[in-house]
Amino acid sequence: MAAVWVGAAALVAAGWRGRRSPHRLMRGAALWTLKDVPHYSRQCLMVSRSLCSARCDSNEKTFDKILIANRGEIACRVIKTCKKMGIKTVAIHSDVDASSVHVKMADEAVCVGPAPTSKSYLNMDAIMEAIKKTGAQAVHPGYGFLSENREFAKCLAEEDVIFIGPDTHAIQAMGDKIESKLLAKKAKVNTIPGFDGVVKDADEAVRIAREIGYPVMIKASAGGGGKGMRIAWDDEETRDGFRFSSQEAASSFGDDRLLIEKFIDNPRHIEIQVLGDKHGNALWLNERECSIQRRNQKVVEEAPSIFLDSETRRAMGEQAVALAKAVKYSSAGTVEFLVDSKKNFYFLEMNTRLQVEHPVTECITGLDLVQEMIRVAKGYPLRHKQADIPINGWAVECRVYAEDPYKSFGLPSIGRLSQYQEPIHLPGVRVDSGIQPGSDISIYYDPMISKLITYGSDRTEALKRMEDALDNYVIRGVTHNIALLREVIINSRFIKGDINTKFLSDVYPDGFKGHKLTENERNQLLAIASSLFVASQLRAQRFLEHENSRVPIIKPQVATWELSIKLHDEVHAVVASNSGPTFSVEVDGSKLNVTSTWNLASPLLSVNIDGTERTIQCLSREAGGTMSIQFLGTVYKVHILTKLAAELNKFMLEKVAEDTSSTLRSPMPGVVVAVSVKPGDMVAEGQEICVIEAMKMQNSMTAGKTGKVKLVHCKAGDTVGEGDLLVELE
Repeated sequence: MAAVWVGAAALVAAGWRGRRSPHRLMRGAALWTLKDVPHYSRQCLMVSRSLCSARCDSNEKTFDKILIANRGEIACRVIKTCKKMGIKTVAIHSDVDASSVHVKMADEAVCVGPAPTSKSYLNMDAIMEAIKKTGAQAVHPGYGFLSENREFAKCLAEEDVIFIGPDTHAIQAMGDKIESKLLAKKAKVNTIPGFDGVVKDADEAVRIAREIGYPVMIKASAGGGGKGMRIAWDDEETRDGFRFSSQEAASSFGDDRLLIEKFIDNPRHIEIQVLGDKHGNALWLNERECSIQRRNQKVVEEAPSIFLDSETRRAMGEQAVALAKAVKYSSAGTVEFLVDSKKNFYFLEMNTRLQVEHPVTECITGLDLVQEMIRVAKGYPLRHKQADIPINGWAVECRVYAEDPYKSFGLPSIGRLSQYQEPIHLPGVRVDSGIQPGSDISIYYDPMISKLITYGSDRTEALKRMEDALDNYVIRGVTHNIALLREVIINSRFIKGDINTKFLSDVYPDGFKGHKLTENERNQLLAIASSLFVASQLRAQRFLEHENSRVPIIKPQVATWELSIKLHDEVHAVVASNSGPTFSVEVDGSKLNVTSTWNLASPLLSVNIDGTERTIQCLSREAGGTMSIQFLGTVYKVHILTKLAAELNKFMLEKVAEDTSSTLRSPMPGVVVAVSVKPGDMVAEGQEICVIEAMKMQNSMTAGKTGKVKLVHCKAGDTVGEGDLLVELE
């Protein structure tokens, strides 16, 4: 079929950006020119003419005003589509979110309470009052919070306010994992063996787990997003899993019911995007590969999946649609499957909302899922047939989190973004975010910074663009997971498609350690570091208007710089000289030429090393010679001294490292949920000392050695920061 340039509404609404020569962008009957969309992408997707055949009536009436019952990037995402559809928007916010981006983007904003989610974004009474106050006709819930809350949808219906999502029956049926599994069986959808009822207590959990056979998955009946989920391999882990999962489920969803099912070891997590209307029509919009996870939460997603063949894809799509039709599903939703190595697939759950990773589906189909949800909510039938839905190109999404990837693949980090620059100057890059320089990442909400999406004609191009985008992403003020994301997408197993949900623990059995430099990469880093050092020294010698100075300036004539660079406890001898913008550097006998503009004020620096282009970030330069450089995604600390300074430095006393074996410090900011010991108690190595909740996830803190508790510095309810002292042992 002939192809045309389409997808403007989806791309414009979503914030797709790039560089292309002027084209007209067409979405149905609506025409856009590049001057109409200066902030968004000029790189369109090529999709089949059949997708365009269902024209969007420019006079199609939907809503005058929509309230977005969410925050952050998803609230911004919904607002963008509403603006393009000519719909006014209302943002809700907690008091700490008063200056957030989504609040500034909306036409109106209403504060619904203080920072804790239970008093703001989960406060149905306050949200209902905001709806009445602003006269909003419909509510888009985004994802998380009240997006799958049946009572909220019911309250809206009672006030004649449209819930932009499925009806209450579908929310109840699919939102409850126990009921959804029974319905899936009835609809002839493949299901995982397990217990179909509600688990009453820890003893019953152990009994059921033994009957099913270990390992088992314990998860919240009303949950999602990895919250309230634990894998148990024995009775003790089942008891602990029941306790933590029920507490997390109650905190996140207000529902502590749990179910238990067989855990399928080493599966892939592949989901099908579905879209249904109120007229009995339903489509499957291809799959998303979501197997790269940590703590049951997705980290990297892509569409399509490299693993599926057309036959398996069709079978999964048809079962997903069968389930959607069984509950008369009318909105965008996602049916998640576990897929084993033989391409057998099993129903996992259905999320009755817009999924976090929906952008990759938009990229390969050209559909704006938010726009489709709004149309369906108003009662319009779907504009497309199953045969119209294409797979064009490849899209990859990385979830950029304010997390320390060196701690359990990502423990939360809080702070203020002192500098923030998205890589939207690159082609084929889309960034869905809800932050700006100066934004705070707090302990109250999910630590996601943004969703970074790249699109290419094939997987290779999409991954290369992701690699470049991660290198060009500037985030200062908080610890982030870009190092981990970049390592995943360049890993040989990932590139081959040899992945499963245990990918991270399999590839990094001892935890993530950052990029392991080859000898050539190490020499490149040392050459860049020495060039930066010399460039900064030369800049420091220059005086503005020095020719008018009363004091004559004697320029030091230094032909070469003999340096000593320490990296990873290894000291390297380096000799550097420069000729204009090019430095000639000898590192351990290897000679390299490094060329750049050497703009030391820029957060990004493009360097050429003997023909190899690299984008690096110099995060800090200290007077004592310590320099932090982000190179190939990982931050490396190098200590650079002149040869003379290095000789003298040998006489300096080294700081004695603190003995931490007798102390327990918080590895992350959070709230103390429980303290299990008191002064005088004897504890064994590995015994639980306390529990800290961070971003709705509960983390058990254990003793590092056997001993007697000397002092306890925290109590339940305390807010603690990273590194705060919790307990001391004698």
